[in-house]
Amino acid sequence: MPHPIAKQDFPVSNVRHFLEPGPIVLVSSQWQQHTNIMTMGWHMVMAFSPSLLGCVIDAGNHSHALVCNSGECVINIPSASLVDKVVGIGNCSGSEVDKFKAFELTPGKSEKVGAPRIEECYASFECRLHDDAMIERYNLFVFEVVKAHEAPSADEEESLHYRGMGEFMLSGQSIDRTELFKPSMLI
Repeated sequence: MPHPIAKQDFPVSNVRHFLEPGPIVLVSSQWQQHTNIMTMGWHMVMAFSPSLLGCVIDAGNHSHALVCNSGECVINIPSASLVDKVVGIGNCSGSEVDKFKAFELTPGKSEKVGAPRIEECYASFECRLHDDAMIERYNLFVFEVVKAHEAPSADEEESLHYRGMGEFMLSGQSIDRTELFKPSMLI
């Protein structure tokens, strides 16, 4: 039987340290001839079919305007080996820097959207804006994934998970408990 764990007060402004376990992603976007890449940790799965993702893209971010105007983006998952590029991309603005060139990343041709994929990432999800109702109030974009790409090595890749204060953790060992799930819950 699990034992109670002693706890202490923790700053509410830092709860992200525990609640942001999802992988850091690189969002690539394009409007007309302008491309950008942004580092993002604030995203969530919202539905399976259609595949809907919620993503927070702040209005002050250069990508916000590109995605609002185009209604598209690609969500790319970088491996842990790209951590320095991930941080660098997040530390500069695409309004001043061509991030593909500055960080030596390869824009790949997407199949269903105009925004480029990032070829160095092990998974890329082409997205179209599905619902814009929460953008103005919360900067929350609801995207539908219209095409997904993964490298054959995707299951072996280590993803980055931001914990705040400049600290990342890596995805770790998987634990399989398939036999404990009701079949209807194995989605």
